[in-house]
Amino acid sequence: MNFITQDALLDQLLAEHSSQLGADLRAYTNHCYRVFNLALLMTDPQADTGEKLSIACAFHDLGIWTDNTFDYIDPSVDLAQAYLEKIGKPGWSDEVSQMISEHHKVTSSSGSDLVEKFRQADWIDVTMGMRSFGIDRLTIRALYEVFPTHGFHKRLAQLSAHDFVKHPLKPLPMFRW
Repeated sequence: MNFITQDALLDQLLAEHSSQLGADLRAYTNHCYRVFNLALLMTDPQADTGEKLSIACAFHDLGIWTDNTFDYIDPSVDLAQAYLEKIGKPGWSDEVSQMISEHHKVTSSSGSDLVEKFRQADWIDVTMGMRSFGIDRLTIRALYEVFPTHGFHKRLAQLSAHDFVKHPLKPLPMFRW
């Protein structure tokens, strides 16, 4: 299977936040590329699909590191919106923001097909393929061979446990119903 292993925009956005991501840069980069490729596999691409996915992938969890919080959806949306304003594409703000704000939604999104496919792609990766949304497990396995976790899932568990100690009455604040 041929996966996209380099995307100039995604790489640029991640590089701009490399100091904040620190030791987690490689793990987060590979997570972004897995989500990016999975979403592309499930989507009927339009002219701007790749660019929207690059932006959403780069920013969707970034608030964890930029705002030092596990309640990171709003900070991640804010980063994406600021970026879209900067590049003169505020018309994409609603869809990209919804991609980010609903990527941990437990039930289906009522947004565009791209919003739903992005949600599904992230769930596939976060569950390491236990939720596959119709993607063949061999494809998922091949994707992990190209983009290994580098401890991403372990890091999420650590961050979750740390946040639970700080906020026991608000566990997993990023999930939406």
